[in-house]
Amino acid sequence: MVDHHNQERVINVHTAGSPVEAMVIRGLLQSKGIASPGSVSSDPFPLHETPEGTHGVEIMVLESQAAEAQRVIEEYLKANESIDEVDSGEDAGPGNSSD
Repeated sequence: MVDHHNQERVINVHTAGSPVEAMVIRGLLQSKGIASPGSVSSDPFPLHETPEGTHGVEIMVLESQAAEAQRVIEEYLKANESIDEVDSGEDAGPGNSSD
């Protein structure tokens, strides 16, 4: 297979809030066949990422894959919001007392 992407622009499709979030999103993109610089490293603690607490970590993809990457990221973020809403309500539910 010929790599026709070698001259294609790489663009920012999302800015993750932390290096951990960036690793999760890059892994998700990779599982969908979307390459993202930074996701190819086998190092679990890459040093080239922005340190936590400064500003976000950019998620970069090939321009031809940007629309699909944004759709995948949007679905992930929506699902993550739903999980956070459920988690915040669990403590107040029945069955959590020590009676």
